[in-house]
Formats: sequence, structure tokens, C-alpha cells
Amino acid sequence: MTISHRTIGNGAHKVLVLHDWFGTSAGWGAFLDHLDPEAFGYAFLDYRGYGVRRDVVGEFTLAEIAADALALADQLGWEEFSLVGHSMGGKAAQRVLAEAPRRVRRLVGVSPVPASAYPLEGDAHDLFHGAADHPANRRAILDLVTGHRACGRWLDAMTARSLADSRPEAFAGYLDDWTTADFAAKVAGSSLPVKVFVGEHDPALSAEVMRGTWLTHYPQAELEVLSNAGHYPMHEVPVAFATALEAFLRA
Repeated sequence: MTISHRTIGNGAHKVLVLHDWFGTSAGWGAFLDHLDPEAFGYAFLDYRGYGVRRDVVGEFTLAEIAADALALADQLGWEEFSLVGHSMGGKAAQRVLAEAPRRVRRLVGVSPVPASAYPLEGDAHDLFHGAADHPANRRAILDLVTGHRACGRWLDAMTARSLADSRPEAFAGYLDDWTTADFAAKVAGSSLPVKVFVGEHDPALSAEVMRGTWLTHYPQAELEVLSNAGHYPMHEVPVAFATALEAFLRA
């Protein structure tokens, strides 16, 4: 099976990029305009049920994302590559690492879900698990994770794009998996260079959460808190985020 994807650049340092629960390969905002196409070759994967692969059938799990990511790397002829994963994609990137540790050069988590279980309880459980069928829930989640700071036009556009670019059963299936899957033991102790970015206004996947998860799992991990951003720095502070990301990849 040929895996459809998007690419930016032809640089020697190859980077596989995994999107969030709401996003797609095209959902990275103005951030994409600021990447260095000469130093890096980026490949952006859509998950099954999302974006250009919206009609591809699947089980809608992180393991499936990891398998498709590795298949895409093989398709591109990439023996070694770095990984960038946003939110749910950050957890999926760790699953890739667990499956093929020798192929991963560097790992970047952007407001990333930990490799351990991430249970949702009470109102949060109802809000997230109702989002597959209720657009208002999706909009409320976007508003919450950006610290109630984003304008209504952005929230409406992001909600509409999420509804158009993902199948409800895929959206629900990935949620079930990224909140319950626990493979932290498979990655804990890795000496891989790791960078974690969080927005200062993200109330859920915060610096405190990262210190208790990612920074304990990866001895070489470093954390950077992005000012004036919540859960979506690629939209909120695209220039600053692109600059910081590529500084780490170049190191």
C-alpha cells in the first residue's frame, strides 16, 4: 500500500511529523512557511480516517499509526529520521520509538501526551468523549486548551476543519486508545536526545505534567515553555516555534 503524505524540503536531515487528535498533515498553520527546506526534509503523515487518508479503513490505534509511520519511512527510503509529534501525535511518535529505536535520530514532543495512560475523568471525560458527535464539544476543547485566549473565528475554523477532515469513528477510536494505552516501560530510560515544547497557557499538558512524565522517561530530555501560546504553538507563535524546533534538530 502506498501511503499518501505531504512533504516540505529535500534536506539531508529527515523528519517525520505526526499531527494531533484534531489535526491533519495540512493543519500546522503558518508554522509550515518558516521551516528550512534546505537543511531538512519533512514528511507529514495523515492517520487512517483523517485528511487525505480519510477513507482508508483502520483500527484507529497508536500502534497502527506507528506501523504506518514506519511504512512511510520505508517508502521514502529513510533508514534514519527524527520524529515530531503534536499532542496525540507525541504519544504516537513514542510508539514509533518503541517499535524501532535504532531508526530514530531525535524526538520532539509538542504539547505531547505521555507514553503512560492519560485518563480523563468527570466533566473532562464527558467533554472529550462527546466530541466525536458534537461540534460544540470540539470547539469547547479547543477553547480550553488554548487558555480561553483564541478568537472565535479561529475556534470556529478549527472546529469546522476537524469535522470535515476526520471520520467520527476514527476520531472516537483514537481517543479511546491515546487515553488508555500505556507503553511507558518500553521507552523509559532511552538516551535519545528529546525536546518537549509546551505552551504557557495550556492547562492540560502543562510543564508540570511533562516533568512528571516525559522528563522522567527520557534522561536526556529538555523542556521549553513557549510564551504567549497554549496547546497550538504552530498557530499561536509560528515563527518562535519553528525557530526553536529547528535549533534543537540542528544541535
